[in-house]
Formats: sequence, C-alpha cells, structure tokens
Amino acid sequence: MNPLPLQDQRHLDAAEGWLGLGDHLSANEELDQITPELGVHPVVLAVRYQVYAKTKNWDGAVEIAGTFVKLLPEKPAAWISLAYATRRKTGGGIPEAKKILLEAESKFPAEYLIRYNLACYECQLGNLKEAMVWLKRAIDLAGSRDIRLRALEDEDLQALWSKIGEI
Repeated sequence: MNPLPLQDQRHLDAAEGWLGLGDHLSANEELDQITPELGVHPVVLAVRYQVYAKTKNWDGAVEIAGTFVKLLPEKPAAWISLAYATRRKTGGGIPEAKKILLEAESKFPAEYLIRYNLACYECQLGNLKEAMVWLKRAIDLAGSRDIRLRALEDEDLQALWSKIGEI
C-alpha cells in the first residue's frame, strides 16, 4: 500500500482530527478534498467508513466496507465492518450479516471477533445454543484477552448473561 501524497495525507489527518472531535461534517469535507482517484485508498476508505458509521449512514458504510473487502480480502476487519454495516443498512438485517461472517469464519480461523459477532447474531435470532458455541470459540481464541466482561455488557448477548460464567 503506497503512502498518500503529502497534501492528501494532510486532509486525511485533518479528517481524523475532526472525527476525534466529533465533527463528522468537517471530517467528511476534508475527505472530499483528497484527490478523487485516491478516494479508494484503504486508509481513506477506513476513515470514510468511520464517518459513515458515526453518522449512522449504514447504506454508505456498506458500500465502503464492500470496497474494502474487494481491495483487502485478507483483512478480517473489512469483513467484520461489512457485516456490522449490513446488519444496520436499509433492508439489511442479522441473517444477511451472519452470511457474511460465516463466509469470513473459514478464511480467518484465528479471528475471535468473527466468532464473537456470530454469537451475537445467533443470540439475537433466538438460537441460544448456537450462540453459546460461538461465544465459547471466541473466548478460546481470544486467549489472554478475557472477553467475558465485554460479553456481560453487550446487549446483543443479554439472553446469555446468566450462562457466561459457565464458559
């Protein structure tokens, strides 16, 4: 991945700064100043996705994440972002997001976040046994990162809260 030219990098840095300050409009305006053909550069796409996610523009976020998956199919974060936005986009939902992560699951056998999100999806679909299996796999893969506390705060997993201590 080639670095951005200095002027474009300055706009990207400014966009990240505005995003950090919570000014999504100014962040988006800075991204619009980047040379058009560099708008599909992965670092630009990553910041644009953040802007769309913060503003809950899930339809736009799906487009960005879909491009990300095409450009960087070896990055689990691209697949996770696509599933996250797909769940929330107009006409999207958990079943469609689940399909994306099931495809990604075999590509990334060591990525615990994919399994964690599959646990969330199964729980939201009412498939509590499957959700527990995915959550256990996520916990096993997370290793030293104990994600049980995160799971106990995640509303998507609320139906499992009483059972998480058993894992």
